[in-house]
Amino acid sequence: MDVNRSSNPLYDSDTFNDILRRNKAVVCALSASYISTFAGYPLDSLKSRLQTTRGPITIPKLASLVYREEGITGFYRGLWIPLITISFVRAASFTIYSRTKEIFRENNILQRNSIIDASVTGGISGALSGALISFGSAPFELVKVRRQLEYSIAASKGISLAKPPGTLAAVKEIYKGNGFAGLYTGFRLHFVRDTSGTALYFLEYDGMRHILGRKRSGEQGPTPSWLPIHQSLVPFVCGSLAGVTSWALIYPLDVVKTKVQQRALAGERYRSPLETLHRLIRGPDPANPKPLIAGIGRIYRGLGVSAIRSITTHGLLWTLFDMTAHYIDNLPPPSRSNDDDDDS
Repeated sequence: MDVNRSSNPLYDSDTFNDILRRNKAVVCALSASYISTFAGYPLDSLKSRLQTTRGPITIPKLASLVYREEGITGFYRGLWIPLITISFVRAASFTIYSRTKEIFRENNILQRNSIIDASVTGGISGALSGALISFGSAPFELVKVRRQLEYSIAASKGISLAKPPGTLAAVKEIYKGNGFAGLYTGFRLHFVRDTSGTALYFLEYDGMRHILGRKRSGEQGPTPSWLPIHQSLVPFVCGSLAGVTSWALIYPLDVVKTKVQQRALAGERYRSPLETLHRLIRGPDPANPKPLIAGIGRIYRGLGVSAIRSITTHGLLWTLFDMTAHYIDNLPPPSRSNDDDDDS
């Protein structure tokens, strides 16, 4: 027996490393999501406020207003719900996405070394992930919107809000008004947004990674000569671009969803998504429609801050995801057992 070998009964590196390898997608997604969600949340809060604020207002002015009325905590109102839930949702999303791609690879489906196969595989995997995850994420996002828009919802009800209710109080209020179904207010819009948005996101990401040298097996090859960036920056560039462009395409749907949910939470008359979209574009007065260009501008209000948020969160997300994956892939192999007696 090797008498020099020491062991710690509370920690076994081989077992711990094996757990990391078997749960690679979950570990990578969780660790990356916590940091990226915290970094981008103030911008997400400003985005929700911009989408529901009446009249023109600049981002700096809105940020100044939030800080003056609510302090620094106003930017992080409702943070704990997304910090916890989004991280677990992303972990589940990445797991479904990764597993679906593995099934394609195991069955040799769409495995040609082409951007079309790489993008379509990512898009299908993303669509399945977004559709399944939406059932669990919808209630949490509704509560997040409720917390972010506490003051505007109270104003719609004619209530002077000295101190906004906490997260649990917000959940109780939603449940009290419409029961369990109330937590799924605006679910159809949420489902369509998440399914299409996640499909576009992963389709673009995998397509860009393929263009920038990633092999179908997953290893990152050299970047093209026409794009002189270091390999370590590829995840950030692809994640940022995929996040910004996919979000821009589904942004009008997100605006309509937020408006529909705001009206429902404020107890106002229901307006269909098409009516809401039409009023956003043409204005509230049918007899005096606003110019089309101005209406489109209202639809995309807050896109600038959303773009900055996407660059921050998705760039960090994929950078940290790849760094964690690289760390797990390079863990030392299991050590040989030296506990057997030597031959005598």
